[in-house]
Amino acid sequence: MDNALHWQVSGQGNDLVLLHGWGMNGAVWDQTVEALNQHYRVHVVDLPGYGHSAHLHASTLEEIALSLLEEAPEQAIWLGWSLGGLVATHMALNHSERVSKLITVASSPKFAADRHWRGIQPKVLDAFTDQLVEDFQTTIERFMALQAMGSPSARQDVKQLKKAVLSRPTPNPESLLAGLAMLANVDLRPQLETLSVPMLRLYGRLDGLVPIKVATDVEKHLPETQQYVFSQSSHAPFMTELDAFCHQIVAFGEK
Repeated sequence: MDNALHWQVSGQGNDLVLLHGWGMNGAVWDQTVEALNQHYRVHVVDLPGYGHSAHLHASTLEEIALSLLEEAPEQAIWLGWSLGGLVATHMALNHSERVSKLITVASSPKFAADRHWRGIQPKVLDAFTDQLVEDFQTTIERFMALQAMGSPSARQDVKQLKKAVLSRPTPNPESLLAGLAMLANVDLRPQLETLSVPMLRLYGRLDGLVPIKVATDVEKHLPETQQYVFSQSSHAPFMTELDAFCHQIVAFGEK
């Protein structure tokens, strides 16, 4: 069992897998699960290197995917937040037989900005990497503050994120560095045209990490997919607008 990821399963219905973001763990979904397990059989996992899976490590999207597939349901709706959205998208592109539908939350096929793409400035990611080596607790707290910035409930959102992170073992520094490298280097845009499952893309209008204009840019690659923008949310709409968030998930699952 030492090599097994930490999973929690609750509720009844079609299978729904929830993937957390960088520096976090499955506890960020506690309120979401309470609402959604009336509609789904919800599977929450601590990704390799995080929370109760902190003793494990994966350095690439495919390594993460393979570790997830060992205990994931045979077929499910996969929902990924932020970095978890990259993982879920990779899963839908490369292991589509296990994915019935794909939902990404405050995510992007390419997180790092360049001349022709909106996103996180590379120097910001570099700074996080440098800071992480020196003091990863402070770095994660700064990242949490950055995620909530702009939201009307920013203070409450950060409080909730911090509570979730502190409720489980501290992340593995090696996995944190690998995650930052993925945010800096992964670009799934060339593969997007091969996506074969229905997709819903969810965004926060006030998000500073995944600018709202990314939604329009991604739509050019994925014209057949659906999208929804939470008007009061920054990077964590499932905390800021929980009821509206769950409504979108349930409505998409029923289509």
